[in-house]
Amino acid sequence: MPLTDFGLDELVRYRPELTDPENFDDFWRQTLAEARSHGGAVKAERVTAQYSLRTVEVDDVRFPGWNGEPVAAWLLRPRGVDGPLPVVVTYLGYCSGRGLPTEHLFWPSAGYAQLVVDSRGQGHDTPDRGMGDGTQWVEGFMTKGIDSPENYYYRRLITDCVRAVDAVAQLPGLDTERIVLTGGSQGGGLSIAVAGLTGDAVAAVMPDVPFLCHFRHAVQIAGEGPYPEIVKYLRWHSRHRVDPALATLDYFDGVHFARRATAPALFSVGLMDPVCPPSTVYAAFNRYAGEDRTMTVWPFADHSGGCGSNPPAQLAWLHARGLGPEL
Repeated sequence: MPLTDFGLDELVRYRPELTDPENFDDFWRQTLAEARSHGGAVKAERVTAQYSLRTVEVDDVRFPGWNGEPVAAWLLRPRGVDGPLPVVVTYLGYCSGRGLPTEHLFWPSAGYAQLVVDSRGQGHDTPDRGMGDGTQWVEGFMTKGIDSPENYYYRRLITDCVRAVDAVAQLPGLDTERIVLTGGSQGGGLSIAVAGLTGDAVAAVMPDVPFLCHFRHAVQIAGEGPYPEIVKYLRWHSRHRVDPALATLDYFDGVHFARRATAPALFSVGLMDPVCPPSTVYAAFNRYAGEDRTMTVWPFADHSGGCGSNPPAQLAWLHARGLGPEL
């Protein structure tokens, strides 16, 4: 995949002038207040024995998300460590669910707790009743409810992700002063959104090749992945509603959330990424409000980014900021 976006020198300077929706903050304040008003307890069941793990403990977690509906998550932690442990809250890529706990062993092996948050309607364990009967879908999430911010799918998913941070306080053995957000692609975009909505409730954020950023530009240049879903929708179903659809997306744009996020941030970008073009990633990074922000650049990477090289880089970055577990 050749370079199809700006060169690195241009990317470093790329700061598009984007206008927030006038009621952006009120919209999200009301959305989260409504979700929290439903209350509900966080439930965790120890399931380690089902997976024959000897060094990691696993809890099957349910916490209240959008509309108080239960959201599934895995909580993994190193066995035999009392804590309180720093916790890495992990959001997932497009059309991915939490999968099996055996897919998420890096962070507990490094001494962290990890809360792996299921994506409603995308995984198998958290249905999205806002899409009808709660049936899981394959793709198509980019245009579900795009007629208005109130109905848009990502309003529900982002709310779930914020409520996952709220849930940390109800789970024993976790350090609420050391909550780290991370995820790749969609998960990276979600981590930026949550960082912008939770302020100093999180200690750090690590978005990898983040999706959901600079929508208006992304739909014009992304050649692969989910952004073309929006293009197809506008081409065939809503030719006369381009402006209203883009206005809806403005409420969910990572650039606007980044302007409100202040926690130390470690981004990553692949300069040959056709799914989340580098300019969309840099648009969020260059507008990020926190002073401590770092970009890891993978010059010849596509949407896979740094692959297996990225977690060790994240680990070193966290330790340098005093966010590692006590050894």
